[in-house]
Amino acid sequence: MKKSISVFLGDVPTEVGVLSYEIRGARRSTSFCYSQDWLQNPKHFPLSPDLPLVPGHQFHPNKDHNQSAFFTCFADAEPDGWGQMVIKRDYARQRKKLDRDLTAMGLLDDFDYLLWINDYSRLGAIRFRDERGVFLRPDDAEGQTPLLIDLPNLLSASKAVEENKETARDLEYLRGNGTSLGGLRPKCSIIDEDGSLAIGKFPSISDTRSIVHGEVLALTLAKSAGINAASARVIETKSVPVALISRFDRCNGQRLMYLSARSLMQARPNQQYTYVDIANAIRENGSQVSNDLEELWRRMVFNILINNVDDHLNNHGFLHQANNQWRLAPAFDLNPFPDKQRLLKTWISEESGDISSIADAVASAALFELSEKTSSKILQEVKGAVLGWKKIANQIGMSPQDIKNYEPAFEYPEY
Repeated sequence: MKKSISVFLGDVPTEVGVLSYEIRGARRSTSFCYSQDWLQNPKHFPLSPDLPLVPGHQFHPNKDHNQSAFFTCFADAEPDGWGQMVIKRDYARQRKKLDRDLTAMGLLDDFDYLLWINDYSRLGAIRFRDERGVFLRPDDAEGQTPLLIDLPNLLSASKAVEENKETARDLEYLRGNGTSLGGLRPKCSIIDEDGSLAIGKFPSISDTRSIVHGEVLALTLAKSAGINAASARVIETKSVPVALISRFDRCNGQRLMYLSARSLMQARPNQQYTYVDIANAIRENGSQVSNDLEELWRRMVFNILINNVDDHLNNHGFLHQANNQWRLAPAFDLNPFPDKQRLLKTWISEESGDISSIADAVASAALFELSEKTSSKILQEVKGAVLGWKKIANQIGMSPQDIKNYEPAFEYPEY
């Protein structure tokens, strides 16, 4: 059966085309066709590099069932890990409520997962509208984005899902909102007290240290190090810490077009990439090349110094500016790993390999168009910020035991 959905951009929705999906036996087929109005729009741009601005249907190769079925701009908005688990539980419970054959609802496919996310909280500016003129998933009474006051219920619901004890009410709290972002850890979209969109990140039942405090610590230190990072704070509900992180893909309530570095670079699966590769993507696509090259090098040094070894390409992103140009999005998903070897997911360069080395970072500075003087200044600024990590850890309420647990991440051998 073939399914199709109209694709729009932005809060004042502009139609850009139609996305289609079809399964025939073991084969799946995905296509996209830009609307004529979008092709003629003076502000048009390709949604991602694998969707050039040409008329007619464009087909996704879909050769690898372990990879997304969709073009990369849509793949960035798919649920991952945690989100898929919530959707599966919710869907299974809905099927059980039917008073007829359970096959009446069929099985979930890639298209269902993509559209299950709440329209208001979906990543970036892409939106989907059905033939009734409804943007999916509707922000209705059951699926509306929860307020900060709902945090205790969201925390309980997430814990129940992890423990396989969730109720229908738990899934109602998470429906569409606990599924809107990638990653494996429990989280949910939330309306902050100022009315802005945020992410609530919860502890996991498997945690052996406060990951919540660790991420807020890293984001706070990043700002002190001169990095453009997402704002974050720790709040407590039921005496449990929750990380509340501002959404960087919203500006004054407006949706911003987003692509991961993996999508902008059209990175191939199972191929190794480097910060130098990201720098080259900035040169090719950037609206403020010099500033972003300096920012990228600063982030690379920071990741080394806090032992953030989860710096893969999905954890680097870009926001669309104009004329098909992009800027680095604020830094996000920064986490110190005190229990991991100092090995980067994204290498510094081909020559450096996966070793997390300040010496190699300094040696690469010219590839980011930085002089020795500028790179030395940046390094000292980042080091100075990171050295103050215990003070910040105390300010955000980290326990003495967690401070001790995190020490190996910050005790960099080259200091």
